[in-house]
Amino acid sequence: MKTFEPLFLKSAANRKGFFSDGRPQIAVAGKSNVGKSSFINMLANRKKLARTSNTPGRTQLLNYFDFGNFVLTDLPGYGYAKVSRAEKEKWGELIESYLLNEPCLARVICLADIRHDPTEQDLQLAEFLYYHRIPFNLIATKADKLSRMQAGLHLKRIAVKYNVGTDDVFAVSALTGAGRERALELLEGAAALWRERGSSESE
Repeated sequence: MKTFEPLFLKSAANRKGFFSDGRPQIAVAGKSNVGKSSFINMLANRKKLARTSNTPGRTQLLNYFDFGNFVLTDLPGYGYAKVSRAEKEKWGELIESYLLNEPCLARVICLADIRHDPTEQDLQLAEFLYYHRIPFNLIATKADKLSRMQAGLHLKRIAVKYNVGTDDVFAVSALTGAGRERALELLEGAAALWRERGSSESE
């Protein structure tokens, strides 16, 4: 694995602010309390690249990070109850606009809390991605909160809920770093596949 120094690039509040430099983009999506910022910091091996908070719903913008071979896009968290309906709709429109209009989108990483069954909003996002044929992968966060046996059982439950194979979802822990290398390989592989497809289409 090549060494890199991930950096924050910019934030965007609407489509006019979207960032693109031709590199593949990997988007990270999930509930507001699923641990997206901690997941990104684990990938970067840095504690404060993405801002973490004990208060869910703090990520209200698209946040772009430079990961060398690809750009990581942190999408606003959804499902936070203590915001207005109008604000929720605004975040939803921002996410949808990005997912449908970013030509360099290579993959979406859907995060799920390993301790809980996916919510209706989690499954709606998966259905949206299936419908629009946007490739995505599932990663379960907070693996350190369960024993190995419990984690295995919960991963099977998540796979069933999403109607995917048990090999199609794996667990990570931002606290221990478990699953970091596998996650990085997944992201790098998705970026490489996107570049290969682009080069073959141009021939």
